Amino acid sequence: MKKFFESFLNVWKIEELKNRIILTLGLLLVYRFGAHVTLPGIDATQLTSLAGQTDKGIGSILDMFTGGAFSKASVFALGIMPYISASIVVQLMGIAIPYLQKLQKDGESGRKKLNQITRWLTIAITLVQGPGYIYNLYRTLPNSAFLLGFDSFSFLFSSVLILTTGTIFAMWLGEKITDKGIGNGISLLIMVGILARLPQALYQEFVSKMSGQTTGGPMLLVIEVIVWLLIIIACVLLVMAVRKIPVQYARRTTTGDFEQDMMGGNRQWIPLKLNSAGVMPIIFAQAIMFIPAAVAGLSKSETSQSIAGTFSDMFGLWYNVVFASLIVIFTFFYTAITVPTNKMADDLKRSGGFIPGVKPGIETADFLDRIMSLITFPGSLFLALIAVFPAIVVSFSVQQSWAMFYGGTSLIIMVGVAIDTIQQINSYLLNKHYDGLMKSGKNRKAVA
Repeated sequence: MKKFFESFLNVWKIEELKNRIILTLGLLLVYRFGAHVTLPGIDATQLTSLAGQTDKGIGSILDMFTGGAFSKASVFALGIMPYISASIVVQLMGIAIPYLQKLQKDGESGRKKLNQITRWLTIAITLVQGPGYIYNLYRTLPNSAFLLGFDSFSFLFSSVLILTTGTIFAMWLGEKITDKGIGNGISLLIMVGILARLPQALYQEFVSKMSGQTTGGPMLLVIEVIVWLLIIIACVLLVMAVRKIPVQYARRTTTGDFEQDMMGGNRQWIPLKLNSAGVMPIIFAQAIMFIPAAVAGLSKSETSQSIAGTFSDMFGLWYNVVFASLIVIFTFFYTAITVPTNKMADDLKRSGGFIPGVKPGIETADFLDRIMSLITFPGSLFLALIAVFPAIVVSFSVQQSWAMFYGGTSLIIMVGVAIDTIQQINSYLLNKHYDGLMKSGKNRKAVA
């Protein structure tokens, strides 16, 4: 522990790293401040009914990702989610559209064009989601909550414009954090929004246990915290786990006029992640799970209402069975499109490398594809288990707001972003000859 605090103090000895961290914290503070600024024309004292709507279903997920801005009718009510949706669409379209495929291969110039396409698509998505959000306000809030008049066109126009501007500003904050700060800006904005609800959820669970509303009392709360920490450790293992494929590079011969230098072969590794798809299968599965409830809700029949009720209960049995199955399917799908084993095999062959016992070319690609399939299956099951774990703990008298932190998208995002940020900080420390945050030992001396 002492070494950790020493490494933490070393962070502030590096001027560039210190400035980046301060800038990152400042921009995150601006984002959190904006999440509490209510849309002009709405009485903030009458938002209780909107907050009650976000206790379950899609509202709870959106409210968690936006750090409560969704339930506060904030200027950041849509948060960064339209940008995430646009990024997913562009990534999936890159599979089928040759122009986008070409941009993906054009290096830095192609990346800039893809970013520009993503930004414009973000604006388009926000202009569609904005009126939908305002309509939800019309349906949820009382007429007296609208200071400019209920169903006022001026309120609708100005609110959609402000929501779009808020999303663009949040996107700009994320990109500035990525360029000038530390960590991935977009991911940090989502993580901060999720963490903003953690203290309140833990406090509500504490009050529930101490007031005797549920059995178990404080001892059960201690057990819940221990289980939560164990789940976090499991998520870290899932994010960090890799299968190392040994790679051997052929000997290189350098011939001069009078000498010949034989350089020994160099052995390296190809790290294949147990969960290459990250959190994307959960996001895809959640998007699909909203469709049956929305379609069934259009009909007034008893069967349709039953289906709508089943797929609206995030903690129900059949909801989670279908949810887990979709996660397994989407994990294989997303891994197949994001891990190009054929390209890996071609690059390995061009660089003079080979996997011992496997012929270069097609056999190497087939070998890598087979290994990916073998490790993706247990990875997908583990990811599905973590995704449905909130529904499991709810059955043990855990409040829903606190149970949401036991798994699902929120926990995977928090763990992944934290690991990525720590790794970036470690790279700065190691470059300046300090031990990283997760390492122990004395400060290393610079080599002359």
